[in-house]
Formats: sequence, C-alpha cells, structure tokens
Amino acid sequence: MTVLPADGLSLAAEFPDPAHEQWQSLVEGVLRKSGKDVAGSAAEEALSTTVEDGLITRPLYTSRDDAPDAGFPGFAPFTRGSKAEGNAANGWDVRQRHSLTDPAKLNEAVLADLENGVTSLWLTVGGATGVPVSGLARALDGVYLDLAPVVLDAGSELDAAAMELLRLYEERGVAPGSARGSLGADPLGRAARSGGAPEPAAAVHWAERCAKEYPGLRALTVDALPYHEAGGSAAQELGSSLATGVAYLRALTGAGLSVEAACAQLEFRYAATADQFLTMAKLRAARRLWARVAEVCGAAGAGAQRQHAVTSSVMMTRRDPWVNMLRTTLACLGAGVGGADSVTVLPFDHALGLPDAFARRIARNTSTILMEESHLARVIDPAGGSWYVERLTTELADAAWAFFQEIERAGGQAAALGSGLIGERLAATWAARSKDLARRKEPVTGVSEFPHLAERPVEREAAPGADDTSGGLPTVRRDEAFEALRARSDAHLAATGRRPRVFLAALGPASAHTTRATFASNLFQAGGIEPVHDPASVDASTAADAFVTSGATVACLCSSDALYAEQAGAVASALRAAGAQRMFLAGRPAEYPDVDEYVFAGCDVVAVLSSVLDRMGVA
Repeated sequence: MTVLPADGLSLAAEFPDPAHEQWQSLVEGVLRKSGKDVAGSAAEEALSTTVEDGLITRPLYTSRDDAPDAGFPGFAPFTRGSKAEGNAANGWDVRQRHSLTDPAKLNEAVLADLENGVTSLWLTVGGATGVPVSGLARALDGVYLDLAPVVLDAGSELDAAAMELLRLYEERGVAPGSARGSLGADPLGRAARSGGAPEPAAAVHWAERCAKEYPGLRALTVDALPYHEAGGSAAQELGSSLATGVAYLRALTGAGLSVEAACAQLEFRYAATADQFLTMAKLRAARRLWARVAEVCGAAGAGAQRQHAVTSSVMMTRRDPWVNMLRTTLACLGAGVGGADSVTVLPFDHALGLPDAFARRIARNTSTILMEESHLARVIDPAGGSWYVERLTTELADAAWAFFQEIERAGGQAAALGSGLIGERLAATWAARSKDLARRKEPVTGVSEFPHLAERPVEREAAPGADDTSGGLPTVRRDEAFEALRARSDAHLAATGRRPRVFLAALGPASAHTTRATFASNLFQAGGIEPVHDPASVDASTAADAFVTSGATVACLCSSDALYAEQAGAVASALRAAGAQRMFLAGRPAEYPDVDEYVFAGCDVVAVLSSVLDRMGVA
C-alpha cells in the first residue's frame, strides 16, 4: 500500500526503483577496495556461500528468484503448514524429553514440567536408558492422561510399554477417543541405531489397533534423528525420512489399512539446528515432499505431515555449555516458524549427562518466551513469501527427493541400511563437514572460537548407559575433535598442575600486533594450550628472557607483515636459542628464518594443535 501525504503525492515519488544491475555495480566497487576485481554476476557470486548439499545462498534475492506456488496453509502441498490455522490458536506443542530410570524421580520431573508450560511428554521406556515398564504407572502418577499426550520411546520393549500405557488409559477412565500421543514404534530407526534387522510386525499390529480403537493415538514414528546424528545433511535427513515413511506405508497398506489410515498412523521427527533458515526450509520441504508421496499413493488429502522437531544434539557442546541456550533458542525459533506441530528443546547440559531442574526449566521456557512474549505462533507461516526461504525450500526439496530416489533404487530404506549405502553417504558428508570444523570455516563458539580455559566445568549426574548401538550408525558432535584436544590438556593440568603453554612474542606497538595476537590466543586455547602474552611487546634483545620466564616450550610471533620483515628473523633466532622447540608465526606462509609453521585463517587448526600437544609430550 502506498501512503500518500495530504497533497496526494507519493512520499517515494522522487525515488526511482533501483535496478538489480545498480546494486551489482555498488557491490563491484566495494569488492575492488578489498582487492577483488570482479564484475557483473561474478560480483554477486563472490558474496555467495555454499552450504550443505551443495546449496548456494546468495547475498540478495528478488522476484526473479520466485519459487513454485507454495499454496495455502492447510492445503496441499502443505508447504505452508499442515493446518489452515497453523499454531495460531494455542502455539506449538511443548514436548519435553525424559530419560530417567527411577520412576519416582521421573514423576517429580514430569509433574514439574506439566505445571510449568510443557504440554506433552516424551518418555524413554525400558532398556538401559529408560524407566522400567513396570514403573510407568508410578512415573505418570498424577498426570491427566486425557490432557497430556504421551509419546513413548520403548525400543525392543514396544509391546510391553504399549500394553501398559493402554492399561493406564483404561484404569484412569480415559476414553479411547480422548487418548493422544504416540506409541513410538520405529523399526527402521531402531535398525539404523543398532545395526540389526528391522522387525515391523509389532509396529503393524499396533497401527492396526490404534486405527480401530484409538483415533487420536499414532503408532509409528518416522525418526530422522539417527541420520542427522550420524552427520547427515538436511537433504539426507529428509530423503531417509521419506524412504522410511514409504516403507511403513507399504507395510501398513499390505496389512489391510487404507492409505489414508496408514498416513494417519505416522508422526515425523526432525532435527532443528541453530541455522534457523535451514530449519524452516527443511520442515517446509518435508511437508511438500510427503504431500507428493501421498498424492502418488492416491490420497492427496492425507498428505498433511505431523511433525515433531527436536533441537539438534550434534550442535550441543560440552565446553561452555551455556552457549547451548542460544543455539537451542535459534533452533526452536526455526522449528516454530517452520511450522512444527511439536517442539522439544534439549536442555543446555544435555551433552554432559542428566539435565538438572534448572536446565529443564530453561528448556521449556524457551518455547514459552518465543510464543508468549515474542508472539511467534500468532502468525501463520511467517516465512512464507520470502524469496530466500521459498527458494531454499525448493532447492532443498529437490536435493532430498534425489536422495530418496537413490534409496528407492537401492531397494528401499531397509536394504540401503543393510548394504551400507546410507552409512557411506552420511560418513562422506560428515568427513567434508569435519574439515570445515577443523579449519574453523564452521566455527563453534566457546570451543573452536573464543574458548575459556579458566571455565569451571559443569558437573552433572551421568546419564544411564546407552543400549548397544555398536553395529549401527555412529553418533557425532561438532565439538568432538576439539573436545579430544581439551581433554588432553585437562589431563596434563591434573598431572602437572598447569596447562601446556605457548609464548606469544608480540612485535611492535599494540596497533601492529593486537589482531594477530588475539587470533593466535584463540587458536591455541581451542586446544587447551594457555597463551602467555607477557610482556606486551618484545624484540630481539628481550624475547629470550621473556620466553624463559613464561615457562612455555613453543612460541608464536605476532605482528604485522611489515614488522615481520624487519624483526621476525632476529626474534625467532633469539627464541630458538632460548629453547623454543617449535616456532610459529601468525600469518600467511612466507620465508622467515627459524620459523617452523604458520597459523592463519583457514589452516587446519585441529592438525596444528594435535601436533603441538604431541611435541609437548601431552598424552
């Protein structure tokens, strides 16, 4: 709408619409100042970023990037949401996960959650990590089962857990039509985690019973988390979920259920990451893709996918775990805006063991703040119409469909898991991503960037031992390589009373050395190596004494290129004579006497730090 002042003239009348080419011309000028002489589309490409699955995000999106029609919320292809009203009525379902083996402690935690904003429960039952089936009644004591949906994760004890939950419904007077939640049967997901063969018979049995007797209770979960947690990309996660969902449709319709009834038995579970736009696009693409599956199966109206988003465990760090609160907030935002029906925010201390009451409170309040204070749920598909989000949704859907087709050509999800195809694809993706992590191209705040060596460790009760998954897909974390380095430093500290050290030999005034000294300090601390920057500046005559006083065994020169040319050789020689076992220089590789290695933006930080610790004798 154009706003007109009293005289009837448009306030923007004297401002012509800018052309795309004008913007490119301005970009060219900025890039030339940074040493890049590019023109036209090449200027735009220079500012583009390649993300996972080979997708490219560009610096500017316009109407020329318009994607296919996304339809309307609540209507096929459901890109804009499975329900016409979205989450505007009551917000998304706040689903808290619990993995406690003691029924009494679990009951205490469950009641605290339900009294403070949680609207459904996700319970690990049986095995080494969950509450015993016999303790389920005690764990749910005082819970209004007709108001709080229960989602089970029972693994091999599915039959016993499902029967116990249904018994509790009957015992507590919950009408079959009022039961809500999911029995959580997922034979293919369990096979992915354990490496065993999928056994779908029990899942089919419970789907048949739920379809007949419990219309609000779903029997199966299409859990894509095993593929995400093994290092898979967003497209691989989506493609695997599609292949799993199709396998379940085949099994259920083969047992006599209609396509509509079979679709109604499925809930899809996806990871939400701190890349909020990719999370939005992933959930929107997932709905579009499943709608296409339902359409091909002859039940287009049944293609409204029920989605449960869980904040990614891959992104959670063990060092500086407080930053996880920020990561999960972004992930929750992406999940909510992306249209997830249910959202689980993992507590910030999830990677350290069993979360405490404070961590669970922060986790559940994350959704509450976003819904109640930020009003995110009041707008239906707020990302809809964004050229960037719509284009990213389409490109991600195309990549996911291609991976789904590859799985289907291999014989389906079970066959692709059994042959190792999926494992190989995920491993290749994680290997490429690990290189970016090692080079800090993908930084991890508090771990690979801005680490805090003096941080007091956060102690938590150890989580119950996991069930055997040695034959299945691995579980990875973004921080794992740096965590291994920090663990070596911790062991050295415990054994000797101090951390391994590096002497920062800063040359010249602060204006010359501060940038590279800060860079080197962060880099070495990422491996648990304590930087000693005292005195603030040295030269050839003072470097040796300062190095000996520091107690370090390696040194790193830090300054400008101009001062390196004048002083680096002499200072490096002095440090070498004083006993420096390894000489680093912060800057691009060049030829300086007595300098062994160079550290710079884009170098393999993990390899450098591992080598340094080896030379220091830090096991």
